[in-house]
Amino acid sequence: MTTTALPAAAALRRTGTVESTPASSTNISPLDSPRSSPSSTSLSSLASEDALQTAANEKAQLLDTYGNPFEVPDFTISDIHKAIPKHCFERSGATGLYYVARDVVSLAVTFYLFNRFVTPENVPSTPLRAGLWVLYSFVQGLFGTGLWVLAHECGHQSFSPSKVLNDTVGFLCHSSLMVPYFSWKISHGKHHKATGHMERDMVFVPKTKTEYCSRRSYLLEQLDELTEETPIATAVHLISQQLFGWPMYLISNVTGHNKHEVQREGRGVGKHNGFGGGVNHFDPRSPLYEAKDAKLILLSDLGLLITGSILYLVGKNHGFANLFVWYLAPYLWVNHWLVAITYLQHTDPSLPHYTPQTWTYTRGAAATIDREFGFIGRQLLHGIVETHVLHHYVSTIPFYKADEASEAIKKVMGRHYRSDTKGGPIGFLKSMWSSMRWCGWVEPMEGATGENAGVLFFRNSNGLGLPPAKTSKPAAS
Repeated sequence: MTTTALPAAAALRRTGTVESTPASSTNISPLDSPRSSPSSTSLSSLASEDALQTAANEKAQLLDTYGNPFEVPDFTISDIHKAIPKHCFERSGATGLYYVARDVVSLAVTFYLFNRFVTPENVPSTPLRAGLWVLYSFVQGLFGTGLWVLAHECGHQSFSPSKVLNDTVGFLCHSSLMVPYFSWKISHGKHHKATGHMERDMVFVPKTKTEYCSRRSYLLEQLDELTEETPIATAVHLISQQLFGWPMYLISNVTGHNKHEVQREGRGVGKHNGFGGGVNHFDPRSPLYEAKDAKLILLSDLGLLITGSILYLVGKNHGFANLFVWYLAPYLWVNHWLVAITYLQHTDPSLPHYTPQTWTYTRGAAATIDREFGFIGRQLLHGIVETHVLHHYVSTIPFYKADEASEAIKKVMGRHYRSDTKGGPIGFLKSMWSSMRWCGWVEPMEGATGENAGVLFFRNSNGLGLPPAKTSKPAAS
């Protein structure tokens, strides 16, 4: 197992030894890639040695949270697409349906086996029987998450070449898991179009230092004097995120951007994230959507209503305690894995975020990281953990071809590709805690100027990695 997102000492050695593939300067779009750098010849004719030194100093200022040198991506979307073998773009509805059937059968067989054999007659010990039902909820949670991922494939149209089949399967699978399919599909698409953008991204947008201090009632000038966040506080935050993060995201858009006043139809004026703020995934008037989306939002709500009614009837006829064990406990596991996976895909000490002036599609898509979850990740969760960087560049590639495509784009991305596979599944789980401790808020590098001032990195009050930028304190009167 290897990693390209390491604490400073190891990462600095890696940076000095790993060769990266030079990016092509052709087909550069101002909409999705950085401006191409002038050649050394043109620089020598247009700029003085002092200007070159100034540019070099500005570039050298960029360090991630670990203290590793960071460079803004220098390749284009065209480079990415050209590197991927053409057959990787081919989608098969039959293959997609096979995996859906596999996951549904796995859920059904597990349900049957536990209800048939884990009974007081077969397992007289109440503690043992309870433990086995906890195991049931865990296993069903994994199968349910796998089904969620396949619906996610449908939302990206990577499930099959047929939009009708994609949306039908996605709607049925997500509705059965209490997910508003079309509502989520629309907002998730916006996340892909603005990944790493501080004012437009739709998920796990980090707080700025000012927002971090305001939420905790800290004065900004006192930040240098703060003691570290206690492990208990970190644990409470982590548990709350894992238990309630997904429903809170749907209900009140927590972790999404809060700049709704720029919604182009004007429906975001006066609306904000949080309870009662008018921003959610169920109301067609929400600023997350446009007027043309209304029918799809209502159809998503109908799917939830049907599933909720079926669950109510099951509880009424078989007991709500059984309903909790059979469905709700696995549902909580599904929520946990969804939040953990998404959080760790976009939150890491090695990842930047960008201001609107500095962001481009290419840069934002590179601000993601691949991890490793072993058999569970690759077989049960359909590789969503291991190939997320590729997914942000080309989301229509089916998951069963993502490994090959990922290897292809690594040659283009070179040093800009991020992964953390150290420790495998255990390392993945540990990363939830470490990222929570390392990634408190984002801010520009102290002293950064020009475009570099729009590249933001995680900092924290726990004494981990590079310290926060010092804030100027008001002079005593």
